[in-house]
Amino acid sequence: QVQLVESGGGLVQAGGSLRLSCAASGNIFRINRMGWYRQAPGKQRELVAGITSARSTNYANSVKGRFTISRDNGKNMVYLQMNGLKPEDTAVYYCNLNQGSSYRDYWGQGTQVTVSS
Repeated sequence: QVQLVESGGGLVQAGGSLRLSCAASGNIFRINRMGWYRQAPGKQRELVAGITSARSTNYANSVKGRFTISRDNGKNMVYLQMNGLKPEDTAVYYCNLNQGSSYRDYWGQGTQVTVSS
């Protein structure tokens, strides 16, 4: 099994910054991709940012230029630096890990990010 533990969420004013961290542990053998998703109340979960083992990244259009994803392969950690936060960024943020030839997904428990106007 794989465990993902997120940290770094909280309450911040619009225009502020937060840094999310995700630590992966357990039966990790070939990570294809790690990423961050978010889910706001009444909405579907959506991809925020993803990063491959080769450090190729992709971002949701709504966060481009404001958020940066990075990873530490040696520590099985992934980070999300969020700058210029907006109230519409308010959501539960989930860490995701995809690994193996079966491309199996694992999820963290989520961390709440609330941006006040």
